[in-house]
Amino acid sequence: MKICVISDLHYKFSPRNSAEIEQNKHALAFLKTLPGEYDRLILNGDIFDLWFDWKYTIIKAYFPVLKVLADIAEMGCRIAYISGNHDFWFNDFLPSQLKIDLYPEAFSLEADDKKICFTHGDSHTSNDARYKFLRAVIRLPITKRLFSWLHPDLALALGKYFSRSSRARRISHKLQQKKMLGLEKYAATLLKDYDYLIMGHTHVPCVVPIGKGIYANSGDWLENNSYITIIDGKLELRTFN
Repeated sequence: MKICVISDLHYKFSPRNSAEIEQNKHALAFLKTLPGEYDRLILNGDIFDLWFDWKYTIIKAYFPVLKVLADIAEMGCRIAYISGNHDFWFNDFLPSQLKIDLYPEAFSLEADDKKICFTHGDSHTSNDARYKFLRAVIRLPITKRLFSWLHPDLALALGKYFSRSSRARRISHKLQQKKMLGLEKYAATLLKDYDYLIMGHTHVPCVVPIGKGIYANSGDWLENNSYITIIDGKLELRTFN
């Protein structure tokens, strides 16, 4: 089986400068290389900088990405989408129109004698109580319902503000290390039952042997342009130039 894993594209619906426009273009160029290449595509969170699909409305700036995802699916690739910390308010558009399987926390499969688990990782960092409280509140059904009542223009303006505030929040090197160690600690526990555990969220690509298994992080598309492939059971961290 041929599997591709990507996370943390942070595709912008309203890029604010030329750098963000180029990031969008580069991510889209990579996605256009995927149709017909893989049996499974794992979207491991934060593919979009914000996601919401209303009853009759989707975000038009995402159409190029959605079109490519439709092409990938039509070529026979099954797509799994795991919620991240920027894209978790899913309704029925992706499963009903693009046949994408949605998972709020994690997804696992067996392929080529390997047991593999995929999760974004934001709920497994260490020393981030503020975020974990916000995560619990923002994922409440009532919060999602209130957001759905807003006019899309107002909702996206608020979403853009909070998304950028989250990414702009300065994280010390010490805190970043603690977050990464939190993911590795979680991996050490889960790898007792899996051969591979693949996460994102930290934006730091890595492949770390732990016991008899491997923890891998697919990195991001803001700086590293990195992704993971698992082909015939062999895991590899790659970059797209």
